[in-house]
Amino acid sequence: MFIAMNRFKVARGKEADFETVWRSRESYLHELEGFVEFSLLKGPEREDHTLYSSHTVWRNRENFRAWTTSDQFRKAHARAGNDRPLNILGHPEFEGFEVVLHEDNRAPRAAAE
Repeated sequence: MFIAMNRFKVARGKEADFETVWRSRESYLHELEGFVEFSLLKGPEREDHTLYSSHTVWRNRENFRAWTTSDQFRKAHARAGNDRPLNILGHPEFEGFEVVLHEDNRAPRAAAE
């Protein structure tokens, strides 16, 4: 698996506007091979901003790379720069992670023999 994250510093008082942009946009992620899940995370508040992170899980890095060069990516990000002066301090910070170890509780574990 591959996890792609973008961190956003959203100006204090603009959190609701930022969240509305994300809630109202079409992501097109479901159209891409290898897309697993997406979350928008709200983090700690600082003096001048609140930290947010978009968190996308892909089957592998290649599926993520295909997303970044797709028509769906271009459509999903067409309005992204329009909201920056109002909401975001600086540029989003991308971080990509190869999953080394993963556990979840969605499926029961097989009994050890």
